[in-house]
Amino acid sequence: MQIEVLKSKLHRVTITEADLNYIGSITIDEDLMDAAMLIENEKVQVVNVNNGARLETYIIKGKRGSGVVCLNGPAARLCAVGDTVIVVSYAIMELEEAKRYKPVLVFPQSGNKLS
Repeated sequence: MQIEVLKSKLHRVTITEADLNYIGSITIDEDLMDAAMLIENEKVQVVNVNNGARLETYIIKGKRGSGVVCLNGPAARLCAVGDTVIVVSYAIMELEEAKRYKPVLVFPQSGNKLS
């Protein structure tokens, strides 16, 4: 049996940009992606702490070290610049593997910096 479990999480990053006219996705600083074991085009869930909105999209690499977290396309209507969000990724694993797996949890500092 396979189950879906938490793979990794960027906990409480700040939306730095919202681009309604882009085709879609979320752009994330490549340093944040590496720290949270996220890859380009990976499906993620974005949870807005400010308004409770939840959405699913995919990741585009942002400039390394920039702190960028930009919602693109229609998702830009669900978050405003300055909102705090949680970016979550999941993985499908065999039950026994899932019992042993420890998710990667990243808690960025102000400006979406790692420290």
